[in-house]
Amino acid sequence: MNQFKMLFLNQHDVKECGGDQMPLFIETMEKVFALHGKEDYVLPHKTVLRWGDLDSESTLGRINSMPGHIGGEFGACGIKWISSAPNNPFKHNLPRATGIVILNDPETLLPIAIMDGTLISAMRTGANSGVVAKHLAKKDAKVLGLVGAGVQNRTQLLAIYHSVPSLERVKITDLDPVRAQSFVDQMKEIIPLPIEVVKNADDAVRGSDIFITATVTKKPIVQPEWVENGSLYIHVGSHECEFDVIHRSNKIIVDDWEELKHRGVETISIMYKNQEFDETNLYAELGEIVTGKKAGRENDSEKIYFNSCGMGIQDIAMAKVIYEKALKDNRGEWLSLWEQPAFM
Repeated sequence: MNQFKMLFLNQHDVKECGGDQMPLFIETMEKVFALHGKEDYVLPHKTVLRWGDLDSESTLGRINSMPGHIGGEFGACGIKWISSAPNNPFKHNLPRATGIVILNDPETLLPIAIMDGTLISAMRTGANSGVVAKHLAKKDAKVLGLVGAGVQNRTQLLAIYHSVPSLERVKITDLDPVRAQSFVDQMKEIIPLPIEVVKNADDAVRGSDIFITATVTKKPIVQPEWVENGSLYIHVGSHECEFDVIHRSNKIIVDDWEELKHRGVETISIMYKNQEFDETNLYAELGEIVTGKKAGRENDSEKIYFNSCGMGIQDIAMAKVIYEKALKDNRGEWLSLWEQPAFM
């Protein structure tokens, strides 16, 4: 007999192994960005399964396939398979995004774990912004503005709260005021800061030291006149700002420029495709700043713009951390892939 088993971790298992601990995610994502800056990774382009053109994603949804290998202390390879169905919350009372992460043994390449990726994906996306704020926000940043009251801005708020100790106040806006108030009611139980609903995106952006857009809009929201000196703009969604917001920024920073160009839906990617952005104006990828190859914020008047496409190596690294904790704590369920392989 040559039986082979792999570990299955449901969302509760993932939580029990650190999947809801934002400081752990921020620490892990900073290590991933450092390895990215040192080029100790393999990152094939994200593959998108959709039912139509790019615009169809906002209604029909998509499924992303995100494979990768991350070196360093992780030494992990695998894939995240994650869907985005915009109508799920309204028609089916289900999350918009759901996914799984598969880890493979780096030597045999056999799958060693399958786990819930929904929580990991949401938390690591927020944690990315925690790393961004740590390196690019003003040291005394006090006000955070959020545009969009969905799941993603919940983890964005958690991350900024944990990475910016000077934070004093939060503003939130959404097209649905009831949704925005629900956001406040839920998050005030977790974040001991004043959180207020403001009437529009203009109010959320103006006067904010850090502002974040995490929406499913198809039309730009943020206008350049709203963006003040010294602010950090973290762009999480797709086409969420007017071109001049980026043109007028003092530093333009991304997670992975090749991935952004390949994905093609973010504002800066659209600008590049339309020959309205010269990539020589890109200041850095975040990994270069984390590793000290380039400076982060250099003064309190810089307008800094950051855009993230998201990288499968982030999910894989976090899945490896959770997998090792599950082994240590004897959590999860062992599944048999075979008792004897059909072919050798």
